[in-house]
Amino acid sequence: MDLDSTIFQRAGRQQGARKGYNPRRPGRASHHPLLAVLAEAHFVLHAWLRSGNPGAAQGAVAFLQEALALLPDGLGVRLLRADAGFFEEALLAFLEGRGLRYIVVARMTKPVKRRGRQIKEWPELEADSAVGEFRAALLGWSRERRFVVVREKVRERKAAVGRKRLDVPGYPFRVFVTSTELEAGEGWRTYHGRAGVEQRIEAWKNDLAADDFCTQQFYATEAALWAVVATFNLLSLFQQASGAGTYRQPATLRTTGFLCGAVLGRQGHQPGLYLSLSWGGLEARSALRQAILQWPKPTAEKLLATTPTVSLSA
Repeated sequence: MDLDSTIFQRAGRQQGARKGYNPRRPGRASHHPLLAVLAEAHFVLHAWLRSGNPGAAQGAVAFLQEALALLPDGLGVRLLRADAGFFEEALLAFLEGRGLRYIVVARMTKPVKRRGRQIKEWPELEADSAVGEFRAALLGWSRERRFVVVREKVRERKAAVGRKRLDVPGYPFRVFVTSTELEAGEGWRTYHGRAGVEQRIEAWKNDLAADDFCTQQFYATEAALWAVVATFNLLSLFQQASGAGTYRQPATLRTTGFLCGAVLGRQGHQPGLYLSLSWGGLEARSALRQAILQWPKPTAEKLLATTPTVSLSA
């Protein structure tokens, strides 16, 4: 599960639109949604619309309690990943209390920098990077926790991922706090999989216009956000049902799977859907159609009694 937040810029005086962290347009009012995404399934488990002025981690514990309650029986979370906005003792303690493993980017406070500079052993990770680790209980923390530090050499042709915040010339760093027992380098690679959530957020904004649905009433705007999330999840389930080998963005699905001229008519006593030849015809989509028809639960059970039989004709 990837935990993240994003910024929806607003114009006007909508409920909940407040001035807060807005890197693209500082000083503009915004909403600040909180999202929980299941990475491998490309599925949004839960979403909250929030005012624009809270920090990323504000309300995160209550949000995760709701998100975890939505999981079906028998389905657990292997790992939670989050960026530095969620580097809070309350959140880490909650995850530990629930037995949830996590990897969270550490905020570069003075104690974290000091302990990072004190690391003596740096096993090589790759040609231009190395890893180290330490254990520390920061001010106000209830216990010691494990920190993993990734050090990269500054390269002329490739921008390094970390930040030059440990005051060591020539080396950018990234620091993570984790409850896992993964080898340091493996933990670093595992966290990198979180980059997919940023792509999902861009798809919601660019392809599904998630930040364009805004009404005067806060809860109406949140309902519009949930409608976008539901649409995104349906598209993800469609790809699973169709046997797609790789995840495709909504805009790609529109042009490769949905965009087709068609006429609804009849074939004998049965309704028929006549597809445009310029689309490639039904034969070109035969594998897709068969995979969808064989989906274990193609229709919600409460709709089965009223769902008409539809035949497709090229």
